[in-house]
Amino acid sequence: MKIPRKIFSDLTKVLLAVGAWKVTKYYTDKDVVTATRRCYGRKIDKRDTRVEILFKVGRPNFEEREFIKKCKKAGEPFPVKRIQIKYLPKKK
Repeated sequence: MKIPRKIFSDLTKVLLAVGAWKVTKYYTDKDVVTATRRCYGRKIDKRDTRVEILFKVGRPNFEEREFIKKCKKAGEPFPVKRIQIKYLPKKK
């Protein structure tokens, strides 16, 4: 599996610009690239000068497989053009 470097830079740009917790790019129906921001205490501090980003490359997890099924049913071609963004869950 050969993933272009541009995908990693795009994921990093979106993650930092939007202030999200997790972004996912669906490269093929069997390959997914995910960037997750490490958050301590379930909040993103805007004053922090350093950011830890974890990249996951490989097979999709359960939630991502469900999204792929919905995309196929809707007729969306792969790779999916849009990057999926997830924010931290709100405290109750």
